[in-house]
Amino acid sequence: MKIYSVGGSVRDELLGRPVADRDYVVVGATPEEMLAKGFRPVGREFPVFLHPQTNEEYALARTERKSGRGYHGFMFHAAPDVTLEADLARRDLTINAMARSADGALIDPYGGEADLRGGVLRHVSPAFAEDPLRVLRVARFAARLGFAVAPETEALMRAIAAGGELSTLPPERVWQELSRALMEPRPSRFFTVLRRCGALAQLLPEVDALFGVPQPIAHHPELDAGVHVLQALDFAAAACDPLPVRYAVLAHDLGKAATAPADWPRHIAHEARSVRLAERLSDRLRVPGECRDLARLAARYHGVVQRAHELRPATLLDLLLGADALRRPERLDGLLRACAADALSRPGRGSGHFAPAQRFEAALAVVRNVDAGKIAAAHPDARDLPQRIRTARLKALRTWMRNIDASPG
Repeated sequence: MKIYSVGGSVRDELLGRPVADRDYVVVGATPEEMLAKGFRPVGREFPVFLHPQTNEEYALARTERKSGRGYHGFMFHAAPDVTLEADLARRDLTINAMARSADGALIDPYGGEADLRGGVLRHVSPAFAEDPLRVLRVARFAARLGFAVAPETEALMRAIAAGGELSTLPPERVWQELSRALMEPRPSRFFTVLRRCGALAQLLPEVDALFGVPQPIAHHPELDAGVHVLQALDFAAAACDPLPVRYAVLAHDLGKAATAPADWPRHIAHEARSVRLAERLSDRLRVPGECRDLARLAARYHGVVQRAHELRPATLLDLLLGADALRRPERLDGLLRACAADALSRPGRGSGHFAPAQRFEAALAVVRNVDAGKIAAAHPDARDLPQRIRTARLKALRTWMRNIDASPG
């Protein structure tokens, strides 16, 4: 029995990056031998075990072959005679097909170390084309590492997209890869790689449709709606925004792709269309509630937020209530972060202070200072109690706005 650390931990060590967890391959062992040493089985499709002390994963060396269509269409073979090189050959990219032995020696049969130095994402073997999920994984590694995709690998990705295999991916796996890509340092590269190979139009058609859609140059020097969204995503990543904010940025302008070309470059009422398309995207990918809710709010209100200093008290109050900011102020914070990425990522805008955020946060504090309980106690039987509370909040906002707008500076 020989044990090797493999995959991501070896890659990240060579890159000088932190290693979050380690995976191991065991060569020359049987499941019975693993159980006898105290390992706990967890794999259903092939033998994977947890170490009795560390809980790290140890998989028996295995090979695989395509047995059907789609992501799950594989047969696996694990036996003591499967070599380490054969196990590494089934992996997606050369940079993920390296191993270290117990004495620290690097085993690199497919040139992964050279591709790390060259900044190249290259498939290990033609078997890459058998798993459609690998298209998304390559795009995600491009977003993480900033590496270029080898031309021959991009050709295989294009063939997978053209062959219809992407339609076999479960929505949960697409969302898993998308959500992880959104949290990478350069999420824009994920979408760029997918678009180059024809996968974006199949997996995220609402996003793909934005490219080539013009915008008014007065507001969007970058002109192209798809380019704008990618710039905003990279801005949100640089700001270390959480996943719901980044997903909201992705979805906030989807309605611009549904504008009639005759109306370009204007996009009147695109917010309502963006809400519908964001909902459709979230439904299809089964997006978690927090991400779905913030995407809907950003699609609906991003234009209103940008005009914060022009808004009447009633419009301010309606946005705060629509965002459920009184009960969930963190939701308003997420909306404002998404809107900051929308506004400040545009060329020439810089990365400075987002003025609307301060105004909305101050307005929320004013509204929260209105004692709704006191009003209810004074009018216990009033059928118009909601209107009385609203009137009191609007009065407080008007007073606040007069004071701050009249003050110097």
